[in-house]
Amino acid sequence: MESLYEFQNNLLAHTPRSFKRYLYNRIDWGQRMIGIKGLRGAGKTTLMLQYVLNSQTGTKNMLYVTADHPWFYTHSLFELADYFYKYGGKTLLIDEVHKYAGWSNELKLIYDGFPDLQVIFTASSALEIYRGEADLSRRVQTWTLHGLSFREFLWLNNTYRSNAHNLKDVLHNHEEVAREITNKTKILASFKAYLKKGYLPFFIHDPQEIYLDKILRTINTTIEYDLSSTEGYSAGNIVQIKKLLGVIAESAPFTPNISALARKMQLGRDTINYYLLAMDRAGLLHLVHKAGKGVATLQKPDKIFMGNTNLSFAFKEHPDSGALRETFFYNQLAAAGHRIVLPEKGDFLVDDSFLFEIGGKNKSGQQLVDVANSFIAADEIEAGFRNKVPLWLFGFLY
Repeated sequence: MESLYEFQNNLLAHTPRSFKRYLYNRIDWGQRMIGIKGLRGAGKTTLMLQYVLNSQTGTKNMLYVTADHPWFYTHSLFELADYFYKYGGKTLLIDEVHKYAGWSNELKLIYDGFPDLQVIFTASSALEIYRGEADLSRRVQTWTLHGLSFREFLWLNNTYRSNAHNLKDVLHNHEEVAREITNKTKILASFKAYLKKGYLPFFIHDPQEIYLDKILRTINTTIEYDLSSTEGYSAGNIVQIKKLLGVIAESAPFTPNISALARKMQLGRDTINYYLLAMDRAGLLHLVHKAGKGVATLQKPDKIFMGNTNLSFAFKEHPDSGALRETFFYNQLAAAGHRIVLPEKGDFLVDDSFLFEIGGKNKSGQQLVDVANSFIAADEIEAGFRNKVPLWLFGFLY
């Protein structure tokens, strides 16, 4: 146990205090069991350690561990919880719980056996929390930590600090909001930097080429380890998934022909759909459907986007500008909790209420004439006018 406390103290000494991800103040930290999912590198570990540092009772009754620590070579999670609880422990924080075999059963036993013990854990975004061997659905409150919003990127980069805006505020007060921001910073240069190198917090320490290399390693680790451990995929499956991701990355946004993909890769249609769904859950892709269409588990998506714009640059030195715009828009609104589908007219329908065309500064929006609640999200402009809203401003939603 002493080695675990030393490990925690070393990490706490290097945990940043000033900048907190958007999710920190949204989580109900009073819940007995909390699960935090997210893409590798998004900041889940830092989020938990900041909770320890900010505890009003201090760190004495709190213990952070990572599930792949050597201590667990000869001990179990339940054994740790039992010992910790008997000696007055109040909050047990377990990082990357999916790396521990039988995690769901032991979490259930810990929850039921130690009613005064709070358990907080993180897991890969690919993990189906409720699909473990034990039923945790009535016990755990789950949150997803997405990558940095454009607003958070500016804050972390010491460029501009502000609170998030809701979508209606952005749409109806965008001229005033944009003016306030652009008076204080050169927003278009920052936006260009964010699209290429700004979705994950480790950008702050790395030059561009190293950052993109880390993004590629994040992709590989997510596929090779996270999907392998959470979905039970074999080495052969992993190779197939990488090939499929490569095909999609070459032409994203991708309108899939599942039958053609299946023939090309010599796989079944259901297998292709399973792989796509797994990559969507892992945060590598966004699967989008048409308006009015139900979303069954294995239903073919109507369009596929990369999970974020940084992934696009990791695969291609010069991604298509139109693809980047649409990927950014979808990524930021989805992370802010909005429902997005493909309409018959326009590019995106948001929350069944707002219709959007995405384009460059000269986008006319001719298709949207006389359509109520229709907007143009325009790139390469600092400020908009009427229903023409700067694309970058949709990065202030969380």
